[in-house]
Amino acid sequence: MRIILFALFILISISSLFAQQDDRIKGLEKELNTILEVTKAPGFAVAIVEGKKIIYAKGFGYSDYENKISADANTLFAIGSSSKAFTSSILGQLRQEDKVSFDDSPIKYIPDLKFHNDEMNNNIIIKDLMSHRTGLPRHDYSWYLFPTNNKDSLLLRVAHHEPFTGVRQQWYYNNFMFLAQGVIAERITGKSWEENIKERFFKPLGMTRSNVSIDELEKSSNAAIGYELKKDSIISKMDYYHIAGMGPAGSINSSVNEMSNWLITWINKGKFNDQQILPQAYMNEAISSQMVITGALPEKKFPDMHFANYGYGWMLTSYKGHYRVEHGGNIDGFSASVAFYPSDSIGVVVLTNQDGSNVPWMVRNTIADRILKTSKTDWVQDLKEEKLKAKEAAKSTSGSVKVENTKPSHIMQDYTGKYSNPGYGEFTITNRNDSLFANFKLVKWYLRHVNYDVFEPFEVTKTGIDTTDSGALRLNFYTNDIGEISLVKMKIEEALDHPIEFKHKPNIIDVDMVTLERYVGDYEFSGVGIKIYLKNKNKLYLFVEGQPEYEMIASDHHKFSFKALEGFKVEFIESDDKSIKEVLMIQPNGTFKAARK
Repeated sequence: MRIILFALFILISISSLFAQQDDRIKGLEKELNTILEVTKAPGFAVAIVEGKKIIYAKGFGYSDYENKISADANTLFAIGSSSKAFTSSILGQLRQEDKVSFDDSPIKYIPDLKFHNDEMNNNIIIKDLMSHRTGLPRHDYSWYLFPTNNKDSLLLRVAHHEPFTGVRQQWYYNNFMFLAQGVIAERITGKSWEENIKERFFKPLGMTRSNVSIDELEKSSNAAIGYELKKDSIISKMDYYHIAGMGPAGSINSSVNEMSNWLITWINKGKFNDQQILPQAYMNEAISSQMVITGALPEKKFPDMHFANYGYGWMLTSYKGHYRVEHGGNIDGFSASVAFYPSDSIGVVVLTNQDGSNVPWMVRNTIADRILKTSKTDWVQDLKEEKLKAKEAAKSTSGSVKVENTKPSHIMQDYTGKYSNPGYGEFTITNRNDSLFANFKLVKWYLRHVNYDVFEPFEVTKTGIDTTDSGALRLNFYTNDIGEISLVKMKIEEALDHPIEFKHKPNIIDVDMVTLERYVGDYEFSGVGIKIYLKNKNKLYLFVEGQPEYEMIASDHHKFSFKALEGFKVEFIESDDKSIKEVLMIQPNGTFKAARK
């Protein structure tokens, strides 16, 4: 161990010495420390690759802000969607092995995978998944709010995800399609995505500390803690997000030193230490334009920064006349940028433990200006100008319409219960102290009334609920024909012109046998007999002559709904002596009272 540590120290020392002698890097650390200060990031790490060597690698700030533990080039960070190039590369290797064609339908390998319509089922090919051109928008809340470790069950949701355009009509980012690539590789190899990543890339590239899950990250030494910046000044710790089954889209954790080996491989035609890791034919396709993201016409300020296309797990742009291949990454508490300039044999990786951070692109561009010897841009000043524009735009944008002096149409208890959508999942709404809370697997929202049946969510954290920063998301509750809360709509997919609906099922409560027996008996309404009886010991049924029997489900005190009939309810009424004297039949066409015989 001492020999290994000594060798590592020598390597870092040589790297530092080389950096000091490289005129392109002189004074760089001052600029990077300024970026750290301006962005108020807890910390970050950066590495620069040239040819087959790391010419600079260093950490700035802290990996653990509270305990002031410094970040370094070996600190592990979550790289988020920078993982996508790894996932597509597995398929690149499998194609070289004649085990898959990118022109195949993904359904050939995953028979249970279905899309929203026949056009998609009949026309989508694997290449469409790799280049974000299926016509599907993100639908990210489907996995973010409703995580599961089961990759197959996540993919079953895709059948219920609406497209916003036709196949290959428009580029749109979609994490589910990279999950599908990971599962295709699993079906072909008989190994999990996690095993494929470790065996095909981590092992041959010497990425010995890199891992593929939060469980592994939490057990690792020198692992960064994630943070967010609140109110432009408060550095606040965030919980790790367990991405679970969506791993192929973004669950790799690594350091800038080990990610440098990945960049060296791409810069050197797929080779690392003279071993061919990636097929060159695949690489040429992966970093070539497979789909136009946007026209990205040059701006007057940056005339040599233009075009924005996508390859396989890589974004392609022109940076001041240099061809750039890059992919960012964002997951709770972490941001990343992994970039290389193939014509220049230069690579830059930036990892930070700040949520939604500006650090990666600022550091990347600052370094690119120096290493590529382009005209220098003051990226700190550029950020300040952009923030000022954003504040002015926010002032001129009117907020959501709020109608004063309105109140919900129902008591709070009526909004409680389960809400579900087959393309997303199920959550519950509970009532505590006359306040509503939406409960998801990893997240809890406090719902504050806006107007009528519209509420806005605020996340409940360990430190409380901050209601000063209201977002655009709203929960809009709707009723059925008899006035019951039947569903809630949320605009959680911006690309669609309508919100996502979650159907409501009232809470089902347990009722003891003694209470159930109180309801049993014969009732009559206008000469029509109604029987209420027990079956299977503890199930209450209602029967009207000429109709099927209906099983009733308890939803509240003396209140029941029908198991197989939406919009109908029953409420039992007590007499003064607490005996049941009548039953109210609440239906879409009115409420009818039946007296007990």
